[in-house]
Amino acid sequence: MANTPFSFPVPGEPVPQTLAHLRKLGPVVPIELPGGVSVWAVTSQDAIFELLSNDNKLFSRNPRHWSALQDGAVPADWPMRPVVEGEHLQVLDGADHRRLRGLISRAFTPSRVEALTPRIEKITNELLDGVVAAGDGVDLVSAFTEPLPISVISELFGVPVPDRPRLRKWTQVLISHTSTGEETAAANRDLLAYLGELVEQKRRVPGDDLTSGLVRVHDEDDRLTGSELVAILWLMVIAGHETTVHLLGNAIVALCAHPEQRALAIAGDRWSQVVEEALRSGASVATSPFRYAVTDVTLAGVRILAGEPLLVCYGGAGTDTDRHGEGADRFDITREQTGHLAFGHGPHFCIGAPLARLEGAIALSALFSRLPDLNLAVAPAELLYSPSFMTYGPLALPVSLGVPGS
Repeated sequence: MANTPFSFPVPGEPVPQTLAHLRKLGPVVPIELPGGVSVWAVTSQDAIFELLSNDNKLFSRNPRHWSALQDGAVPADWPMRPVVEGEHLQVLDGADHRRLRGLISRAFTPSRVEALTPRIEKITNELLDGVVAAGDGVDLVSAFTEPLPISVISELFGVPVPDRPRLRKWTQVLISHTSTGEETAAANRDLLAYLGELVEQKRRVPGDDLTSGLVRVHDEDDRLTGSELVAILWLMVIAGHETTVHLLGNAIVALCAHPEQRALAIAGDRWSQVVEEALRSGASVATSPFRYAVTDVTLAGVRILAGEPLLVCYGGAGTDTDRHGEGADRFDITREQTGHLAFGHGPHFCIGAPLARLEGAIALSALFSRLPDLNLAVAPAELLYSPSFMTYGPLALPVSLGVPGS
């Protein structure tokens, strides 16, 4: 790989700002990740689209194609190993990926997701009761934007209420670029052990949840191995809440910073547009590791050698002026949506996209209908964001509630 003079992330600099800078350097840029691991950052929307369009062809998600990992150049204690290795959907291609995705995709069809609306609305309203009761200064992350997605995905997969905080803690450790290799290895080990226990619980006492359904598939035919079952749960419980937590947080920050956009959304019930614009302008998935070149290939005019890894920088694609025009970094729900890549593209398109969109629209509509004058209690510059270059959103959102609506 070419020299990698640019270290990512940049200490003290917001990840979206760094991604915008990288995009200006070029559509495909060599960078160095924490731990001294060199990768290509794919930064422009056109380059990302080209990359994703060649999944299962010129590029693979399977780390067996990563030369530096296979020859030992990547340290054994590199903190990101649990994320890029394993048997989950994100690191499989071709027939194996289609087989496992097919087992879970029927649970996330638009019609099945839409049927969850009453339950999501009930959870949302119960959480907002708590927000209102807490009063001014309440932290919307801990009181609302975290517990809602965690509750929804946990109910889908039958995770008991007392266990849910542990899932959140393990997830935060695994995706943080400040975690050590020892910490991520321990979190991954504990999470996998917990999910194995959950599988056994559902085998003994099955319920009306997706984990019980997957256990039945495993026990009745050979489409699913035991390790694959646990790996599916690993991905679903992490991705099924982490990204939506930050989608909600980023959208709330944007609406508070742009009261005219908030007024338009409230007046016109334009919450689906709010969700799409939040996804475009401030993607909660900042980057996605990794694709690997399976042969020497040219991407956006840059030569990539077989075995080299590519980091997909979704967080910069949405504000790419070449794709979205001047003012692409401005939050505007009236903007004509010309297609963002916040959920990816191609065979690995996010399986939970319909659920994330539904949760976002329900949660934001309920929040601002009930609290139309809600505002941040601190300056936006004072907000602290997740220490992760993979997902991005506020760690806390102290707010003043204003006058409650109807």
